[in-house]
Order: sequence, then structure tokens, then C-alpha cells
Amino acid sequence: MFINRVDAGLQLADNLLIYKNTDAVILALPKGGVPIAYTVALELNLKLDLVLTKKIGHPSNREYAIGSVSPRNVYINEIHKDISKTYLESEVERLKKELNEKYLTYTEHIEPVDFKNKTIIIVDDGIATGHTMIGTIDLVKMGKPKKIVVAIPVGPKEAIEKIKRMVDEIICLEIPENFVGVGQFYENFEQVSDDEVIRLLKKINKKESLKASALE
Repeated sequence: MFINRVDAGLQLADNLLIYKNTDAVILALPKGGVPIAYTVALELNLKLDLVLTKKIGHPSNREYAIGSVSPRNVYINEIHKDISKTYLESEVERLKKELNEKYLTYTEHIEPVDFKNKTIIIVDDGIATGHTMIGTIDLVKMGKPKKIVVAIPVGPKEAIEKIKRMVDEIICLEIPENFVGVGQFYENFEQVSDDEVIRLLKKINKKESLKASALE
């Protein structure tokens, strides 16, 4: 059981000390993953960025995901390559526009981190089915990072096993047998607002700016 997301972030940071003061990048899944990722980035003196993703729904059932899109990349599951090219292009364009607008709202036009040849540590407040995390990993891989690490406080065994096969390392602090939802493992699991995401990103980026000025 975690007190709140900050507590979970501190515990994750203790398990990621090998990456302290390196060129690794903490990549947060909004919104719930941001307070945890912020805490980890602060403790380990690492850069923090966001990864925003949306699923691409099947044309006959929008709830059924056939792929994922981020502001940077697009991933389509191989078994759905027969989907209309016109549909895919229009959906990708629409979703990318939404995600770019959201990214700019959160980061205030700060340039996203380049993944190439870097260790990327993807952080969320937990996983349930793992579908969002799997889509995120597929998209991050397209940026050609050196290493992908997934760091989460809690998740069910089945989802953890799936993700383990996709990344170089996974850190999950609790893998309970009786998993109902992520929130059951937090004493305080309040929703994270857009304003809180923006506030934390401003704080971490202000710290980065001060550090850069001191080195000039």
C-alpha cells in the first residue's frame, strides 16, 4: 500500500538509483503518472518529459484498438494492416492534432526529448490491463532508444509478464494476486488535474534552466 503518488515515486526512485545523474530520461504517462515521474526525476536528477498517446479505434468499433499514435510516432498492429489507408490517415491526423495541442498545453512549447540512444524510463502510477503501456512502449521503440525501462508501483502478474517481454527492464514494486484496480493500492488516489501536471512540469523545467545557467 502506498500513501500517495509521491510516496510511490520515492520508493521507485530507491529502485532506480543506478540511473542517478546519467543521461536517462523519465517519461511520464499523464495524468496519474506525472507526480510519480516528477518525484523520481527530482530524486535522481534526471530529465522529465511526457508521452501522450491515444488508441486508434477500429472503424467498425472505436473502442477496439488497432494501434496507437503519439505526437512523434504511429504504431499499427500488424494484424490490422488491411484497414483502409484513408481511414488510418484521417484518424492519425486527427489524433496527432489533439495530442500536439495537449502537449503544448502541458509543456508550454518546450521541445520534446530525443529518445535516440538514451535510456528511457517510462513511469505510470500503475497498470491494469497494460494496453496503454504496451502501446507506449511500441511508440517509444520507434525513437530508437538505447534501453527501455518500465517503472511502476503496482500491476497484475499477467500484464507484468507481457510487458517484461517487450522491454529491457521492468520494476514493479507490488504484484498482488488479487488485483481489482490501481487505486486500491493507494491510501490517497485523487485525480490529477491538468493544472497539477503543468505546475510540476514548470517546476522541473525551471530547475533544469537554473542548472544550465549555472554551467554557462
